Amino acid sequence: MHFPRSSGILLHPTSLPGPHGSGDFGASAFHFVDWLVSAGQKMWQILPLGGIGPGNSPYMSSSAFAGNVLMIDLEDLHAHGWLTTDDLELHPGFSEQRVDYSVVYQYRMEKLRIAASQFFADEQHQAGFDAFCREEQSWLDDYALFMALAEKYDWQDWAHWEPGLARRDTKAIAKATVELMHEVEFWSFCQWCFFCQWRKLKHYANERGVQIIGDIPIFIAYQSAEVWARQELFELKEDYLPAVIAGVPPDYFSETGQRWGNPLYRWSEHEKEGYAWWIERIRKTTELVDIVRIDHFRGFAGYWEIQAEEQTAMNGRWMPGPGEKFFDAVQEALGSLPIIAEDLGVITPDVVALLEKFDLPGMRILQFAFGGGADNPYLPHNYQNNTVVYGGTHDNDTALGWFSTASQHERRFACKYLGCDGSEINWDLIRAASESVAVLAIHSFQDVLGLDSDHRMNLPGKAEGYWEWRFTWAQVCAEQAEGLYEISAVHGRCAADRLKL
Repeated sequence: MHFPRSSGILLHPTSLPGPHGSGDFGASAFHFVDWLVSAGQKMWQILPLGGIGPGNSPYMSSSAFAGNVLMIDLEDLHAHGWLTTDDLELHPGFSEQRVDYSVVYQYRMEKLRIAASQFFADEQHQAGFDAFCREEQSWLDDYALFMALAEKYDWQDWAHWEPGLARRDTKAIAKATVELMHEVEFWSFCQWCFFCQWRKLKHYANERGVQIIGDIPIFIAYQSAEVWARQELFELKEDYLPAVIAGVPPDYFSETGQRWGNPLYRWSEHEKEGYAWWIERIRKTTELVDIVRIDHFRGFAGYWEIQAEEQTAMNGRWMPGPGEKFFDAVQEALGSLPIIAEDLGVITPDVVALLEKFDLPGMRILQFAFGGGADNPYLPHNYQNNTVVYGGTHDNDTALGWFSTASQHERRFACKYLGCDGSEINWDLIRAASESVAVLAIHSFQDVLGLDSDHRMNLPGKAEGYWEWRFTWAQVCAEQAEGLYEISAVHGRCAADRLKL
């Protein structure tokens, strides 16, 4: 599928301002949509909407289908009468600049439990909730029970739960469902709130001409509802623990590679069922967002397999992915899909062949463009139209941070290529992305705000201290939106009717 020429902003909802310790689907999210419109931006790219995992990463969620309950707008629950003003008294540990997940998790989960108890105390208003539970039963029942059991067993790996539960014995599951009924209801209530609020926000954005670019991590966390519920689809041992795990070999980000730790798919089993699990996953994601970025796309051609006992990713091996058969099945079931392929890293001819056969746009990162010469594929003059260009993604430093630590060659080449002195390198990269032939140009909000390395979202290979960045509205001024609008308009990425040419 080809997209209209446009541009947008990369910003995860947790980075938004808001009173309750982290960004959510509250007033600031709607205000940010208004800001996007004022800046001529037609795309809002977010990270995965699922719950966070180890290190607070949204790429290690406890479910491939459920939403992150920490993004639920508590003010909306107050408006429904399920929380009181006193319930929303702010925690002294909250920060406007960072999400302190240890504080935020405890605070928000406490409020969600209060809201749920108030909601279930009044049976008159539960029709919408009941309908949601029926509509989403295919994943919700397993998720809600998994979360209830995970809490009961203090979040130890599900392989170490009572044996009947670990092997999903029918009687053990039925018994746990009854015993933990109220907990199951609580987690289902949280998902209902999440989906209702997200759909309202997405509708608001779409009405104003803003599309949402979502994100599907290729792998899911071991400690997740789907690995527990569909064990046959993953490479697990007889003790239910992973035999092999996912990662990437040594690369730009790490000399020892990246040992992600996710269990790998047993692709032969997926093929037997016509890739039904994956098709449902993609279908559900496209209900939540307008365009889907598939993370680590190259894993469908070939993936790096690491023995679970290895401490680094260095001693892995390449294994063949499902390739064309997978995308043929997805396309047959769902038609031509609005997919962006994250094709960074070691790109081999089989990856290129997949992109070309299914006409999927790949990604280009400007921060990678200046390390060589004129033949560098990340330089704008080497792009093809069906491309999405970024100054940097969530895994990169900010533009200012990158430039301050870049080699002398990179800085000199960048200044010559961009025709600048480097003093506003963030805007130089935004301008270069915008004027390129790439159909989509996505700018990180940190670069629009002109922020340094202290504000980067993630540093691959570092388990702690990231995914925490937030901004405040005091950092946002009219000149930023006006400048971005002008750049986008003159390059044909939005209407030029507001320009004084």
